[in-house]
Amino acid sequence: MAEFRVTTVDLLRHGACEGGEIFRGSTDVALSDKGWEQMRSAVQGESGWSHIVCSDLRRCREFGHWLGEERETPVATDARLREIHFGDWEGQKVAEVRELYPNEWRAFFGKPSQAVAPNGEAMVDFHERITPAIGEWAQQLRGQHFLVVAHGAVIRSIMVNWLQMPLDAITSLSVPYAGMSRFKIFEMAGTEPWAQLVFHRG
Repeated sequence: MAEFRVTTVDLLRHGACEGGEIFRGSTDVALSDKGWEQMRSAVQGESGWSHIVCSDLRRCREFGHWLGEERETPVATDARLREIHFGDWEGQKVAEVRELYPNEWRAFFGKPSQAVAPNGEAMVDFHERITPAIGEWAQQLRGQHFLVVAHGAVIRSIMVNWLQMPLDAITSLSVPYAGMSRFKIFEMAGTEPWAQLVFHRG
């Protein structure tokens, strides 16, 4: 009988952060009290993770390590899972960026595969950073059930890749604070692995 293997991957976005609604990107900020509450609530009732993998930025790393201690689960950090770098938009309020950079804003969210924030990381380069990183973790932890604690655009990048959607669809997916998505990756000898979205919730 051909070998059949299933890997389960849960994707958890960080919660609300200190500083309000700004473009954080690679800016290293902490979760707010509300953010901690959101994330604790998101994992309540969830179990079975063999490993926790998280971005090295505080808003993901600190919760990931707290959860690892709480659940006695090994934790790894991976800098490749950082949020996209927003360049000149880093640290600025979202509403102000929309007013100050109307053309760049429309290009970034309307055609992300061809756009980049001023002095920022191009979406296509970001996607090419995320795709091998999550692929390596899925390969390393084949057949297991693991949790990834990461950022909104990171999770969107993984989703469009695994659902075989065009990169421009990345801005059409809503990933709220502390939202969780579950994928199952199926492997059978002689065929390419395929991913299935099990749930996506806020």
